[in-house]
Amino acid sequence: MARETLCSSCALCLGGFHSCSCKKAKKTNPTCECIWVLLIFLIFFFTMIWMYITLILRNDIHNFNEEIFRLLGCWQDWSVVLIIVAAILLSYCALLVLLSMVLVVCARPLRLHCVHKVLIIFCAALVSLGMIGLDIKWKIEWAAVAISLQATSPFLHIGAVIGVSALAWVLAGYFWETKGKVLKGLVLVMYVLLVCALFVSPIFTASPCVMKASDLHPKPKIIGHRGAPMLAPENTMMSFQKMVESGGTVFETDVSVSLDGIPFLMHDETLRRTTNIKKFAELWFRDGENCTNFTWNDLRKLNAGDWFLERNPFGTNNLLSAADHEEVKKQKIPSLEEIVNACRDRNISLIFDLRQPPPGHPYNESFVNVTVSAILNTSISEELIFWLPDDNREEVMKRAPGFRQIYGRKRMKNDTLDAVNLSYTNLSVAEIRSYRKDNISVNLFVVNEAWLFSHLWCAGATSVTSNAFHLLKDLKRPIWLMDPDNYLIIWIVADVVAFIHIIWAFAIQKKCLQRREEGNVFTIIRDCAADEDRESGLLM
Repeated sequence: MARETLCSSCALCLGGFHSCSCKKAKKTNPTCECIWVLLIFLIFFFTMIWMYITLILRNDIHNFNEEIFRLLGCWQDWSVVLIIVAAILLSYCALLVLLSMVLVVCARPLRLHCVHKVLIIFCAALVSLGMIGLDIKWKIEWAAVAISLQATSPFLHIGAVIGVSALAWVLAGYFWETKGKVLKGLVLVMYVLLVCALFVSPIFTASPCVMKASDLHPKPKIIGHRGAPMLAPENTMMSFQKMVESGGTVFETDVSVSLDGIPFLMHDETLRRTTNIKKFAELWFRDGENCTNFTWNDLRKLNAGDWFLERNPFGTNNLLSAADHEEVKKQKIPSLEEIVNACRDRNISLIFDLRQPPPGHPYNESFVNVTVSAILNTSISEELIFWLPDDNREEVMKRAPGFRQIYGRKRMKNDTLDAVNLSYTNLSVAEIRSYRKDNISVNLFVVNEAWLFSHLWCAGATSVTSNAFHLLKDLKRPIWLMDPDNYLIIWIVADVVAFIHIIWAFAIQKKCLQRREEGNVFTIIRDCAADEDRESGLLM
């Protein structure tokens, strides 16, 4: 009797939170209740998708942070904000889903309070705004989401099968309770179609990491994106040194040309984000100007490290030693000559984007020649230079035939490319493998997360450009690698177990309904629990 009273009390408490009232349930419209329960499930699924998307966005969120800084002048790691908000919305919706499932199983009334109704609509609206904003301002990230779904499809399949199997308890209760034959049939047909689609979905998906370990390509080389920007200020000598210490052999950077013709390292058009220009009385009013409009003497006055300690762009400042902190404060904007000499002395290759000065700049048209001359004057071995800019490529090939030509585009018909450098969203797995088959090296950028690096490793990429050099270098094998035969066994076992569980849930719910129709609710709870215990023993 105590157990029965406890079960009844728990159901009453859950129903109280669900309806924001512990009073005796008033008569409600069952159809309306079912619609709200269905809506809760849909919004929960919607918020779960958004949570997944925010986690995928982490790989490229630094680009978003830079863009927001360019527009608003304030720095914030927006991945933290997005993930926290998504986690709160998902947790709330998950709680309502759990309560609804428990109340359905316990045959309690579903009286969702108007406060919850307003809040779940708010959740749906907030997530919708996020997705619309993503589609309008950052559409390329949908390609990243598609890649992640391909990479994780084996694991998403297993998780979806488990989730749909658990849902059987709620749907079975509703199926046996409802009197409308049309609605009952519709619910059953939709559920059966969903289950069947999930059971056979692996046939139509192809994760590149479901492969024999013997077929795996060598681990992609890692190119330091602006050096090692998680351990030192980007595009500085310290960033270069940190990359070398981590084992890097290729330094990726950005080259601009000063007003007096000195090529230097700078990614942004302005000096706002990565220097202390606002602290100089004679320069602060020019902080919005293009960085190429400054003389080399002015550029060398600026500190290029303090911002790294102030903004902590990757949340990695805790990895720096006391000596590193002091070294960061000493960083200046390097010239191209400095970095080329460092590459020559350490046998490091250099690849860079070349940024054309604005119209009216004295080197607007000759910036390529100025850059090539600066490189050749250092006596570096030409084969260490990976030439990426398309500007005047033929002329560059004549002046420096030893430069290795890298193309930032897909190959066309009859192209004879040796290497390509593209965004990871621009090449499919099939294209990567086709390029490698034709002995074309494939470098993909910017790859910061282990799941993406693993996916591209399995696809056959030659190298990747990354901010997280120090993290990816320690990866011994792709995290998603799975033998096809093992996956087939897991797939079949998961489907069979889920099918048995669904049949069991419908059978148990039918028995529970029969006992409820016979009488006392306390007897129902006791007998249903006993039946479950007995049948669990038989299945074991």
